[in-house]
Amino acid sequence: MFVLHVALQGCLRGRDVVYGLTADTGGHIRYLLDLVAASAQDPGIDRIVVATRRFDGPPGPDYAVPEERLGDKVALVRLASASPGYRTKEEMHAEVASLAENLIAWIGAQARAPDLLHAHYADAAAVAAIVEERLGIPFVFTAHSLGRVKAATLGEGAENRPDLARRIATEERALACASLVVASSRDEAEVQYAGYDAYDPGRIRVLPPGSDLARFADSRPDPRVDATLARFLHEPGKPVLLALARPVARKNLAALVRAYGESAELQARANLVLVAGTRQDIDALDGDMAATMRDLLVLIDRYDLYGRIAYPKTHRPEDVPALYAHARVRGGLFVNPALNEPFGLTLLEASAAGLPLVATDSGGPNDIVETCGNGILVDPRQPDAIAAAALRILDDPAFYAACVAGGARAAAAYDWDRHAARYHALLRALHAPVPPMRAPRQLLISDIDNTLVGCRAGLSTFRRWRSRQAALAFGVATGRSFHSAMAILEQQDSPRPQVMITSVGSEIYHLDANGVTYTADAAWRETVAAGWKREAMRAALDGLDGLAPQGPLEQRAFKLSYFGDAAAAARVRARLARAGLRASVIHSHGRYLDVLPERASKGTAVDHVRALYRLPERAVFVAGDSGNDVEMLRARAQAIIVANYSDDLAGHAALQHSYVARASHARGIIEGVGHFRRVLASQVLEAHAG
Repeated sequence: MFVLHVALQGCLRGRDVVYGLTADTGGHIRYLLDLVAASAQDPGIDRIVVATRRFDGPPGPDYAVPEERLGDKVALVRLASASPGYRTKEEMHAEVASLAENLIAWIGAQARAPDLLHAHYADAAAVAAIVEERLGIPFVFTAHSLGRVKAATLGEGAENRPDLARRIATEERALACASLVVASSRDEAEVQYAGYDAYDPGRIRVLPPGSDLARFADSRPDPRVDATLARFLHEPGKPVLLALARPVARKNLAALVRAYGESAELQARANLVLVAGTRQDIDALDGDMAATMRDLLVLIDRYDLYGRIAYPKTHRPEDVPALYAHARVRGGLFVNPALNEPFGLTLLEASAAGLPLVATDSGGPNDIVETCGNGILVDPRQPDAIAAAALRILDDPAFYAACVAGGARAAAAYDWDRHAARYHALLRALHAPVPPMRAPRQLLISDIDNTLVGCRAGLSTFRRWRSRQAALAFGVATGRSFHSAMAILEQQDSPRPQVMITSVGSEIYHLDANGVTYTADAAWRETVAAGWKREAMRAALDGLDGLAPQGPLEQRAFKLSYFGDAAAAARVRARLARAGLRASVIHSHGRYLDVLPERASKGTAVDHVRALYRLPERAVFVAGDSGNDVEMLRARAQAIIVANYSDDLAGHAALQHSYVARASHARGIIEGVGHFRRVLASQVLEAHAG
């Protein structure tokens, strides 16, 4: 396979990238170069080319070189456009047409056209869309950051700014045209993109970037780096609050300085170290970096933080591990106060180096902290919350140690090889689609957590078994959202479901003809919407004793999710009944409580799918393990309870007809299907004999 990446923003070169050299030379370049390096290890990828923009003059001559070899099968190609000099992302729209023409000409000169394009940022997607229209080459889109998110951080009226309005319109077209959209986090997939008219959740995949974390896990202090910081500080041996980010407004470094400046307790406890890009002269900084840097200096002066804060002018890429080590040996932590962080590679680096985190609750840090348990999420607009979180970690040795231990899991969870394997599987599926089964004779719907997944050996057996089921359609029913469910299925290398019932039955998605993307079931949405009064229910349950809302990502249009025990579930039902609000209340695993539309459940969703496939009752198998599977299991004659069940499922009065497997997880599913097939075969023989 030949993959062509298109990346126009910033100063891109194959080695020794100067991050922060311009406002647009940031993490997306690191992401792209690491992705390309990981992709090149796959023998099934024949050629990789990164197409970027060629320009003369500042910031240097390297960016005018037409081609740069990055490896045996990887090249960086720089193409001319209408303007000869460097252009910021706000100016890049004027280069799209000329870049597209030059890219089309370059492709025409190759012995073989690319199989797929991958566009990075919306202007690159605009170029890719022109190429697709002319040459028929489909493209994948990674936004990296979004204009609507930036506008939200800037406040009311920001979307009407000409540069942002143009950017948002370009992003809308990119979302509408791309064959697949790659997101770094659930927040990006489910919250950030949801603000766009072209939002189509079934065409978005969450693929967290990897990171080469070994050099950070092995990081050691460097006397030169230590000395650079020590010259700012009265007590250089104190714990360190370390921030590492470009000085741009959305990184919100000013909030961290305010948090520190307004907390005498935090100043007494730790030093603050701001590594804010590289600068020689503030007036020469690009974009809003000069203004941001001045704002930081004003705050440092206002709070009289001299001797307690370090803000070096420059650092080299190879200094970064030593910066983390500097903070680690002093018992410090890493702070990312960005208004929104699409992913957060520095969070993974800091965690691998042994630092707990205080991170923004907007964006990728949600996934990182949930996965690794390595810190505290905070509202980045509340400096007092940032200070309180830092003090909690610093003042609780047991919690500090738990965050450090959680961070050690980052290397396993965020691995480039794993990312590349999932990425390539999607590219190959787009290139050579396997359409879903049109007229299955049987349907299997399984819960995911602790049923289909939970035992890797069992899932491997299930994968082989599934490949031999020629007439069996396979689907899942889960409490997870679509993107959360798809992420775990792809991480575990599960067979791709033909149907996905998600968010405890309140949403249904069907596999498209291309065998990769999914389309939401509009008829089911209309069904569950009837009588659903979400805001009234939320208000009725607000402040109810023993009930705590789950995180924002667990709340859906047709699902309110809480933590609560069985007694809290009873109080929820009583409160809603008194308010005259009709809903389905699902309690599972002793602590999860979901409030759904009255017509929404895994059971009713399975029946909807069965009717779509025109299958008789005896052709449908369902499998589950916990309380949120009860509605699905009770409604089906051929219900399977895997051996590792919870919530006393096998003893449930309404589930006495179920088959309780002797095997756990996915092997239990296979066992249950085999049992019911034997029963059916026996009944058929008896009928013939009669």
